[in-house]
Amino acid sequence: MSSIYDYSVMSPKGEEISLKDYEGRVMVIVNTATGCGFTPQYKDLEEMYEKYHDKGLEIIDIPCNQFAGQTPGTDEEIHEFCTLKYNTQFPQMKKSDVNGENALPLYAFLKSQKGFEGFGKGVKSFAMSAMLKKSDKDYKNNPDIKWNFTKFVVDRNGNVVARFEPTADMAELDKCISKLI
Repeated sequence: MSSIYDYSVMSPKGEEISLKDYEGRVMVIVNTATGCGFTPQYKDLEEMYEKYHDKGLEIIDIPCNQFAGQTPGTDEEIHEFCTLKYNTQFPQMKKSDVNGENALPLYAFLKSQKGFEGFGKGVKSFAMSAMLKKSDKDYKNNPDIKWNFTKFVVDRNGNVVARFEPTADMAELDKCISKLI
């Protein structure tokens, strides 16, 4: 069986970054978008990064354009948007696929560890379910990433301990991180 530390991601400059570099740290791995209704979550992610980074948190931001084309820019444009609008300081990786044949191998691993468990309750959850039913009637039964800002939490030992859909309350993510720090 493989470990999260067997995977790597690419920096926007094309440098391979091994997740082994983050061994012993808590990681949040998130696929992001710059033009999505969930894009304001960058603010919450940055606040968590500032709150917990010195205590051992890393946020791995992987921009993805697979959901309604909501990340159309270049890696440089995406980085500029995030730093200017949300003052993000956490590492941003090269724009990549998270589903399908060109998906990062890391995402196959993450999805095998924590599958889709639903969107929860509330208006956003209902809207996401309704939208997905149109494009994938079986969406509830596969582990694919459903939308932008799906977050995986990895503990200090490299275990994928949680998956938060974009509709999840960011306070719940914060609570999860605080228990692991």
